[in-house]
Amino acid sequence: MSTRHFPFFLFCLAILLCGCATTLSPPRGARARTAVMQTTAYCNCQQCCGWEYSLFGLGKPVHASGPNKGKPKTVGLTASGAMAKRGTLAADPSVPFGTIMRIPGYGYGRVEDRGGAIKGDKLDLWFPSHQKAREWGRKNITVTIYE
Repeated sequence: MSTRHFPFFLFCLAILLCGCATTLSPPRGARARTAVMQTTAYCNCQQCCGWEYSLFGLGKPVHASGPNKGKPKTVGLTASGAMAKRGTLAADPSVPFGTIMRIPGYGYGRVEDRGGAIKGDKLDLWFPSHQKAREWGRKNITVTIYE
């Protein structure tokens, strides 16, 4: 490889390693079905994800309620173990992690999270800010689910 192309190669490698070059798409040969789902939105903030700063843990995030109340919380960590990012969906436990969906007005997403109020045909879409999540609001949308 010539030294002239080396910086471009490093740039491409960096994009691939950080995941910026990956896009979600349906698995090859997947069957598609549609369903009307109630969609809501969330971000990593305290209000959306139920965490607070601890008083005695030097102001680190902890769970605000439930069985893990007071225990350390990694902000942005989903139920599947992935970090929340654009395209992260929270769905009912009956929907397997990794399921790809296409949501009009949002794009493709992958189920990587769960939520206490997400039962049945409901989806929670991740956004990078609370303002963006509030702008989405609550919508009933025909979603394409790839299986």
